[in-house]
Amino acid sequence: MGSTDEHVDLTKELRAKGYRMTPARQLVLSAVTGLEHATPDAICAEVQRTASSVNLSTVYRTLELLEELGLVTHTHLGHGAPIYHAAAEKQHLHLVCRVCGRVTEAQAAIADPLVQKLRTEQGFETDVGHFAIFGCCADCVSRAAGRPQPRRHPE
Repeated sequence: MGSTDEHVDLTKELRAKGYRMTPARQLVLSAVTGLEHATPDAICAEVQRTASSVNLSTVYRTLELLEELGLVTHTHLGHGAPIYHAAAEKQHLHLVCRVCGRVTEAQAAIADPLVQKLRTEQGFETDVGHFAIFGCCADCVSRAAGRPQPRRHPE
């Protein structure tokens, strides 16, 4: 994620929808794609490394615009601020460990049986991109059980 090609594509999309690519918008968009999953505070901190004059309210307004344009999306991972990522990312679920706080991703297809059941039984269309599932990650389960932790490949 966060490659130059993706950034160029998002810039083109913004321009195609009639908006100018201001320096603040470009910095926010770069921060979102570079950080992948970040709160507005983290995005603001990243932007301020380059432009200290950009404040949090500008970041919020820019994120709102970029989301309205379909360039970024957000997910709520509990009671805190939402996290943002580029809308071009594949839709995925967020797995949130209640013990260590780690957030990992799972393919959205894992939820297909639930999505289909909700559609047929309730007529409900699920937005799995906003889906956060809370529980306990494998490492914390292993620690709690006193078992050795499984080796994980870096994500």
